[in-house]
Amino acid sequence: MSSLTLSGLCKAFGGLHVTNNVDLDVAPGERRLIIGPNGAGKTTLFNLITGEITPDRGSIHLFGQDITRVPSRRRPHLGMARTYQIITLFPRNSIIHNIILALLGLSPTRWNPLIDIKHQGHLLENARVALERVGLGHIAERPLGQTSYGERRRVEIAMALAQNPKVLLLDEPFAGLSIDERGDVKQLLLSIPRDVTIVMIEHNMDVALEFAERITLLHFGEVIVEGNRAEVVANPRTREVYLGH
Repeated sequence: MSSLTLSGLCKAFGGLHVTNNVDLDVAPGERRLIIGPNGAGKTTLFNLITGEITPDRGSIHLFGQDITRVPSRRRPHLGMARTYQIITLFPRNSIIHNIILALLGLSPTRWNPLIDIKHQGHLLENARVALERVGLGHIAERPLGQTSYGERRRVEIAMALAQNPKVLLLDEPFAGLSIDERGDVKQLLLSIPRDVTIVMIEHNMDVALEFAERITLLHFGEVIVEGNRAEVVANPRTREVYLGH
């Protein structure tokens, strides 16, 4: 059974078809890379998968379950987590408070307006474990606004991992990072166990190609090339559309 299957997925905004009959089949534990030029529809595809927008046609299956019409708020409970191209964190709060908020979203206590998260020991413990996984346990109490851009990227990944996902969607995790920071994030992603399937959008080809096992190239919302690293890099359509020669 596949981790994630998209069948005939279509989405248009007015007359603009941003996702056009996309088929995608991702195996359990796979590291899949989604590439394509700006405007190819990569982030829209992620938004469809996570339920932030609804497809016009087609279906989305998560481990065989049809989730096409499942509300976005329910999908993390089914084993899906994601990061965003633009970091979406709370800079005035501490690092660990950001992680706890992510965990609280999966907890029944999230509906209790009187909840004091400082006294939720299990959330605090799980948040610390998540921060240790990304190498930030030693600065857990630091305000997020006092961290580097690379550290914030790792915080966002920690927020996703804290939810114990089965499928992790990463939207340009290397964007804006220095060479050293890219190395840190790369090692972090390589350390994620194989019981987690990873689908990643990335423009930094040098790093991403080392990570990916299969690659899907989008162009104007359509899948035009798919295969392993060697096949996709060697394909003339890749050179024409993405690599520019």
